[in-house]
Amino acid sequence: LPCPIPCSLTQPVTPELLVSPSSQDGDLGSECPEDRGNWTGRLDFLLSCIGYCVGLGNVWRFPYRAYTNGGGAFLVPYFIMLAICGIPIFFMELSLGQFSSLGPLAVWKISPLFKGVGMGTILIVSLVAIYYNMIIAYVLFYLFASLTSDLPWQHCGNWWNTDLCLDHHVIKAGNTTFPVNITNTVSPSEEYWSRYVLHIQGSSGIGDPGRIRWNLCLCLLLSWTIVYLCILKGVKSSGKVVYFTATFPYLILVMLLVRGVTLEGAWKGIRFYLTPQFDHLLSSKVWIEAALQIFYSLGVGFGGLLTFASYNTFHQNIYRDTFIVTLGNAITSILAGFAIFSVLGYMSQELGVPVNQVAKAGPGLAFVVYPQAMTMLPLSPFWSFLFFFMLLTLGLDSQFAFMETIVTAVTDEFPYYLRPKKASFSAVICIALFLMGLILTTEGGMYWLVLLDDYSAGFGLMVVVITTCLVVTRVYGMKRFCRDIHMMLGFKPGPYFRACWMVLSPATMMALLVYNIIKYQPSEYGSYRFPTWAEVLGILMGVLSCLMIPVGMLVAVLREEGTLWERVRQASRPALDWGPSLEENRTGMYVASLAGSQSPKPLMVHMRKYGGITSYENTAIEVDREMEEEEEEESM
Repeated sequence: LPCPIPCSLTQPVTPELLVSPSSQDGDLGSECPEDRGNWTGRLDFLLSCIGYCVGLGNVWRFPYRAYTNGGGAFLVPYFIMLAICGIPIFFMELSLGQFSSLGPLAVWKISPLFKGVGMGTILIVSLVAIYYNMIIAYVLFYLFASLTSDLPWQHCGNWWNTDLCLDHHVIKAGNTTFPVNITNTVSPSEEYWSRYVLHIQGSSGIGDPGRIRWNLCLCLLLSWTIVYLCILKGVKSSGKVVYFTATFPYLILVMLLVRGVTLEGAWKGIRFYLTPQFDHLLSSKVWIEAALQIFYSLGVGFGGLLTFASYNTFHQNIYRDTFIVTLGNAITSILAGFAIFSVLGYMSQELGVPVNQVAKAGPGLAFVVYPQAMTMLPLSPFWSFLFFFMLLTLGLDSQFAFMETIVTAVTDEFPYYLRPKKASFSAVICIALFLMGLILTTEGGMYWLVLLDDYSAGFGLMVVVITTCLVVTRVYGMKRFCRDIHMMLGFKPGPYFRACWMVLSPATMMALLVYNIIKYQPSEYGSYRFPTWAEVLGILMGVLSCLMIPVGMLVAVLREEGTLWERVRQASRPALDWGPSLEENRTGMYVASLAGSQSPKPLMVHMRKYGGITSYENTAIEVDREMEEEEEEESM
């Protein structure tokens, strides 16, 4: 009969000795925990990860970062940082999620002392979800505005235009008939964005938000409605939506790329984008910019990867998926650069100005420069609609990940109460974040959006990632973590991953954090400088996510008994039920440590299921033997 105290807690036991006569047929379990939900198709997980990683930043940040940091030479530090920082941390997050089948909060059963890291993650993701959906609302606004025969930002002469407005048709005419001074003029697309869409002239600054722009408010409501309908049934619904939202942007990107490179002057922009300037590689700023691009583009630290992996089956090959997603993300960024700069090259030729005068990053590219370029093309409403539809699909699947992260994290903490009501709970979260985001729909809403963008996921996110890396490798232990991966995938991570996890990745993240603090610059939007109180509020947003870590430590220590040092040691050890969620996967040291486990029967389950010992059972046997040998060496 099984021991009252699980044997795995006292000494490692090899699975051959675990077949118990008391093992009843009963429910042998299934590969998927149905009460929590799992991916229903083979490609659901992979496409969700691709959709999550390939987002707006690939289109509006990478191309600009590349050309300002050495052009083609930027790819050298970019791929080096991908290898040092991106791929290893990406694989670590997927491994933690898949091994435990838990969200970003409950996964800290691995070391309850650091549960505050998960709390910090949820705070960061919530803040990002608020403003990210506002960007999707802007995209929806432009998408609807493109459903016309004549784009509204094509010409001057509208009620929102000023005397400074000058459209490209006049500029082009000026090249051949009469000289036109364009130094103090504004394009129609820029005035459409700032004076009509944002109506920013109605606000004097961040402290004066002005009135709500009801058309933006309705777009935000529509955006949240779309997101809610897609995550209504968790990964079972969002896993199907990504088949469209993760693949369709590539079709549009190729169409925009083909159209772009066939335009006159396109190669002027591409040359500007890719001409290598190797002297830039001697600057530390270029390497930091490459690491930042990798860090934010892959979405590590936000909990999305961990959440998606937690819905995998236990033996899913996430090692292969890691390389597919990370390399696919990098290639997409480079392709997006061709699509953007080919059009900017054409635009610069049309306007008779250098490419660097039309190139911008962020919302300035998406809502001012590219829409202006669209007006210069035949069938401009068609190309404009395609571009904004691509941005919509790119943004939505990233937003799905943010929402799934928040919902999964909380429902995993309170499974008995919230899992049966997951749809209702998701609705509550969406409504709450929509209401918090209403200030972004005001005339001064862009100032608040810039503040959230600059501070919500800045140094706080880096602290979260650094702490996760150090806890897994130092507190939980590199050997144990590698054993877990061995048990799950059938092989141990090689020296490359171990070196990155132990030294290279945390050291790079530390360098990023220090660089960000030293080079800190107050937020600004155009010529507007934010007041001191707004800067303090922004810094507090970043600090609050970091403060969650010591708060979590305090709570964990107070729950333990004994002296302070004993409490800290007990709280830093994995919880008794840490490990694979399904009993048949709890081989080796994890056998019979689940609450309510009747007998150590995992090997019996697999023998009945497959008619013999599987390769994964052999792996568990090897892991246990290794542990026994190590314990014998320590005792000697």
